[in-house]
Amino acid sequence: MNGSVNPVRIVVGVDGSQASLAALREAVGLAEQLGAAVEAVAAWEPPAKPSSYQARGIGSFEEGARRVLDQALADAFGPVLPPALSARTERGGAAAVLADASRGARYLVVGRRGHGGIMGTLLGSVSAQSINQADCPVIVVR
Repeated sequence: MNGSVNPVRIVVGVDGSQASLAALREAVGLAEQLGAAVEAVAAWEPPAKPSSYQARGIGSFEEGARRVLDQALADAFGPVLPPALSARTERGGAAAVLADASRGARYLVVGRRGHGGIMGTLLGSVSAQSINQADCPVIVVR
């Protein structure tokens, strides 16, 4: 044994919706009980068809996802973030990104209903796909 300890990790999907804010808070509360780290993940992908916004260079989808993620963290916790919380954006569909992030995690936490469009999908599709694709137990927060 090499003496290194793999910390318990909880992954939470974030799209800025009220349900994802509840999922963030739930994940942090659970992490405090388990002595775990929380990894907040926001998925992003450009639309399949180029839009006039893309053509004009109005913002980057990755930067937009980061802004949504940062705002969600501020909305959920205020100016002082929990010490065991890290956050990142990842390119790809939300369910696939969260399934990949769930590898080796203790839990994946998602909101029941997210935003549609670029940052997520409509009622239950990401949470339902997460239940079927995740590599760990999934907690769906109302």
